[in-house]
Amino acid sequence: MIIEYHRPNTMEEALKLLARKDIQTRPIGGGTALSRNQEYPVAVVDLQDLDINQIKDRGTILELGATVTLQNMLEATNIFPELEEIIRHEATYNLRQVASIAGTLVAASGRSPFATALLAMDTQLIIKPDEKIIGLGDFLPLRSDWLKGRLIVAISFPNNVAIKYEYVARSPADQPIVCVAVCKWPSGRIRVALGGFGDAPMFVFDGTESGGAEMAAKNAYSLAEDEWAGAEYRQEVASILTSRALSRLAKE
Repeated sequence: MIIEYHRPNTMEEALKLLARKDIQTRPIGGGTALSRNQEYPVAVVDLQDLDINQIKDRGTILELGATVTLQNMLEATNIFPELEEIIRHEATYNLRQVASIAGTLVAASGRSPFATALLAMDTQLIIKPDEKIIGLGDFLPLRSDWLKGRLIVAISFPNNVAIKYEYVARSPADQPIVCVAVCKWPSGRIRVALGGFGDAPMFVFDGTESGGAEMAAKNAYSLAEDEWAGAEYRQEVASILTSRALSRLAKE
């Protein structure tokens, strides 16, 4: 239940509200994640007046403000086509119009295509008030601790990489049972992330040679069993999808 609503005009005011100890206070961008979890009294801080909705090209790095929506990101001219498809797989058009990128990452489960892709891309989060930069892979497992009294103000990832995404789902519109995102840098560096299971996507491979990536993906899902699929099935599919994505990258 929302018991307080605040719409600060400055970052300082927003951070002061979020740092309060007497009442649980959470930021909202589009509010889609918060609306799914109102089991306890909560105060909300609306971020829309804080000017953190810009998309900035910083050479080989793309920086996006935390309140940029998924639809804003999809429509940006400098977002790669494969990432556009991943965003479409993440959410419907109506949800993309209001869901912020930071909120989507904070709320992401292991079945999130968007979080899986950004994990493969070695995405960094910029967090205030301590101006800390943290990798998405470090953030996701401990996100509730990281955000106590803090605020994601932007994310950044390289815009000179190639990314391929493969998935298996019960239907094309469903969230994946297994998904794989493979990212390749001009230097030859390759990162692989898996989604489709658990509380957060899983980073499984980072190297300059792709050998071993399929086996790393397979081993990572040795215990990935739930009501959607068994671990053995996920292991085999993860290996196949990783191989497929690597083959697509090799052809470019």
